[in-house]
Amino acid sequence: MSEETVYANLKFQDSDKKENTQKSKRCGRKVPSSPSHSQHNAVLILTLLCFLLLIGLGVLGGLFYTTLKTEMIKSNQLQNIKEELQKNVSLQLMHNFNSSKKIRNLSAMLQKTAIQLCRELYTKEPEHKCKPCPKGSKWFKDSCYSKLDGFGTWQKSEMLCSARNASLLKIKNRNELEFVKSEGLNGYWLGLSPRKNYIRSEILNENMFLSVGFERSTFDLRKMYCGYIEGIYVHYTYCTLEKSIICEETAGNVQVESVLNDLPQESG
Repeated sequence: MSEETVYANLKFQDSDKKENTQKSKRCGRKVPSSPSHSQHNAVLILTLLCFLLLIGLGVLGGLFYTTLKTEMIKSNQLQNIKEELQKNVSLQLMHNFNSSKKIRNLSAMLQKTAIQLCRELYTKEPEHKCKPCPKGSKWFKDSCYSKLDGFGTWQKSEMLCSARNASLLKIKNRNELEFVKSEGLNGYWLGLSPRKNYIRSEILNENMFLSVGFERSTFDLRKMYCGYIEGIYVHYTYCTLEKSIICEETAGNVQVESVLNDLPQESG
């Protein structure tokens, strides 16, 4: 009885397989077979490669972030150093400017003191070595007045003064006017512009020197009148006559050393 049952089951399974095969043929399809061992390995390799790629991207991203952070820190440090240097340079420049200003002020004060001391020495010794004027000249304010030997026409006198980087006597202000009056000059050419017409004598004043200058090539000095000083008066005569010569030039700087060397030394 059991054998008949087993035979029946086998026959039934065989008939099921045939029926399934016939159905597959009728549908025009092939039954898919199970994946092979090589395909399974390829999937595993691709999966592993993708995993390694993700790991590599993560490592690169970490390195990029670390490098970027380091560079930003360095950049901030450099910026701080730059700002500190700029601040130090600005402070140093300001310090140097203040120091230069103090030095200039001190130098000006020292020069002023030296001039005052030199004037005192000059009153006692007219040819003291501190005098900022040529030997034999007189020193007043910022000018030196030199009387030249001999006589000359107005044009010659002017040329002689120019050769000394000076000019014929001119009066620029009231203080200089009072000084010239006190000198009692007589018969000296003045640095006034020659005139075409004769002018009567007039009192010496600073206003007559405001418009000094002329074009030599324009005038014939043989027919011109030039002014000369006689005490407190100005007279006019032919420019071709000869008169005494006095030149006025700008005084030089008083040498501080020449004053300091003559100051009394304290005994130790």
